[in-house]
Amino acid sequence: MRRPLLLAALALPLALSLPAARAQAPAWPAGPVKFVNSFPPGGPSDLMARAVAEVLQRESGKPVIVENKAGAAGNIGADAVAKAPGDGSTVLFGIDTTFTVNPHIYKAMPFKPADLKPLAVIASSGLLVGVHPGTGFKSMQDLVAAGRGKGLTYSSAGSGSPGHLAAELAQELGLKVTHVPYKGNTPAVTAVLSGEVNGGVLATPGMLPFVQAGRITALAVTSRQRSPLLPQVPTVAEAGLPQLEQEVLYVVMAPGSTPEPLVQAMARAIAEAMARPEVRGKLQALDLQPEQLAGAAAAQRLAATSARYAPVIRKTGMQVE
Repeated sequence: MRRPLLLAALALPLALSLPAARAQAPAWPAGPVKFVNSFPPGGPSDLMARAVAEVLQRESGKPVIVENKAGAAGNIGADAVAKAPGDGSTVLFGIDTTFTVNPHIYKAMPFKPADLKPLAVIASSGLLVGVHPGTGFKSMQDLVAAGRGKGLTYSSAGSGSPGHLAAELAQELGLKVTHVPYKGNTPAVTAVLSGEVNGGVLATPGMLPFVQAGRITALAVTSRQRSPLLPQVPTVAEAGLPQLEQEVLYVVMAPGSTPEPLVQAMARAIAEAMARPEVRGKLQALDLQPEQLAGAAAAQRLAATSARYAPVIRKTGMQVE
């Protein structure tokens, strides 16, 4: 007999935080499920979606596929799920900036907040501030001094990406920074390696091999805690710059029309899958920290993050057509 997935979830407070009326919640999945990842293949949200899909398919015996719908900083994938039926057959895996940043910087959004319902915030991660060794920067203090002098160029994974927002936060410190967006993390890292830009604010795993090889100098991470992958690198708060603290939240959403009992069943199944050792191991390899927020708590975290970013975005005039 298969061991019930629920046993694995006992170690995860997320599952325990869900409403207790489980007997009334329907089984999920009742049929084939599509996970829509709103970013390119190979990234953290894609790999998490595939890890959860594998567990869910194995345990339920129902097909679970992952489909990538990248573009417009997550808007394309989110819009596809917002327009899907609320029957549990379509789920979004993405990051918070689609919901906490995009509404402030896009003149027109293809969907409304009510069109999607948060199931969970499943993980978080910081970004790595890395520079080309030729800059001579050895610390965040060196970077700040240069930014207040002649100015800096930096790469990000695209307009509206977390790295874009991180540098907008830097302008609050009076730094002169020029944003150079690329189509994804990989070309943004390549720009740092080639010296096209002074540095980048990017996902840690993409820069890690080059930091280890001495081809990129790691100055700080933007998360609240140091990265287990680079424990010697300080946080921005430890470097005396708490204003630059920023974390990327990995979210799972359902169409807004999904009934609440089904939302509970979906959130519970995803929490149980996230508790699996093989899934948690993949999180660690991606420099992701498990989160424990479901339903209303997830929605509140997203709302608080959006409220923090809104005045910065207004002040800097950050906008995407």
